[in-house]
Amino acid sequence: MKLFFIKPFSVACIAMLLPLAMQAQEKATLAILSIKPISSLAASIRSPDKMLELNRIIESMDGQLIDRMNETRKFQIVSRSDLDQVLKEQGFGGSGNVDPKTAAEIGKLTGASDIMTATVDDFQDYVETATFEGTGRTATKRVFRFSIVAKIYETKTGKLVESANFQTGNDEFKQIQQERSYSVKDGELSDEMMVAVAQKSAERIATHVADIIFPPKVLIRRDNVVTINRGEGGRVAVGDVFNVFAQGEELKDPDTGEVLGREEVKVGRVKISQVNPKTSLADILDDSGIDKGAVLHKQAPPVTP
Repeated sequence: MKLFFIKPFSVACIAMLLPLAMQAQEKATLAILSIKPISSLAASIRSPDKMLELNRIIESMDGQLIDRMNETRKFQIVSRSDLDQVLKEQGFGGSGNVDPKTAAEIGKLTGASDIMTATVDDFQDYVETATFEGTGRTATKRVFRFSIVAKIYETKTGKLVESANFQTGNDEFKQIQQERSYSVKDGELSDEMMVAVAQKSAERIATHVADIIFPPKVLIRRDNVVTINRGEGGRVAVGDVFNVFAQGEELKDPDTGEVLGREEVKVGRVKISQVNPKTSLADILDDSGIDKGAVLHKQAPPVTP
């Protein structure tokens, strides 16, 4: 029987490398609270059918949001069952606000570094009828609005890191309806449309949150092509154009000392040419210093008159 001995030097090397390996594999751990309507919105909906419609959208979006956040590959998602138990023990209500104590407890008991809350603050779905004077003719117009506010809190401090409002209105609603050929009843969404609205909203929230905490970055540059750390599920598509920024000094509020981010200097533009499972390739359109580590922000599409 052979005995193998590891030299003390090797043991020391392994001990030094293990924390680095573990750190490289760590992801931000995110706890996603159940989506709820704000109390005033819930109280204002008199029709049981409309309330059922809203609840179906929220129920669908609850699962969609977890799925979309997981698809970004940037977060380790806390088990909803574990999270619900913690919230029950802490007596957390449905306001969508997280106090430092609740944040600290969620972080301690679930290992979450960040908490996401999402509250629906507006929902309208009805048919409006207008009568033209003199002719007696009438015209109908579908009115649809869905608005949700997403917030990210740090568990260590309970500090609000990001808050953003996401809206789906008439124009986007019509586009979803046309693209997917979903039917609608008079002032009522079909089940398919509810899922489509929920999916669209969940995608927008997941992309925004991932881009705020982990903005797309240049991994490597080869001649006039860059590789970025966004792939399938990262909301990038062939043809997307991104502005590229070099990061400078850390910016701090002189009054509070709060870190506001880093200085960003525009150094060019790139256009996505290939999307892979975990990365994408982009052709450089303009260049005044694009290099590894540069941050990307998607260029807004031109406004049509």
